[in-house]
Amino acid sequence: MKLRVQSINFDATQKLETYVEKKTKKLSRLFDDILNVEVYLKVIKPETAANKEAEIKISVPSADFFASKVCDTFEEAVDLSLEALEKQLLKFKEKIIKK
Repeated sequence: MKLRVQSINFDATQKLETYVEKKTKKLSRLFDDILNVEVYLKVIKPETAANKEAEIKISVPSADFFASKVCDTFEEAVDLSLEALEKQLLKFKEKIIKK
């Protein structure tokens, strides 16, 4: 699984990148054939309380999954996006098993 973290409109700290890496690696326990994960972290203008956006795209053979959340912190946005992606992956996995 290849992971790419891209921060837009700011420089991500090493701590934040490590957090994202740790959380996304947990996806491999749900689905073995994950090809790559792309994480886009953005600071949304104008400056409001909830202005941190995390967009995550997961590529598996024959499908792509996407989730995007806006929260107060990047960690919270990443967590919520990954929760949504876990649901998508489980649904996809069930579909494959039924075939």
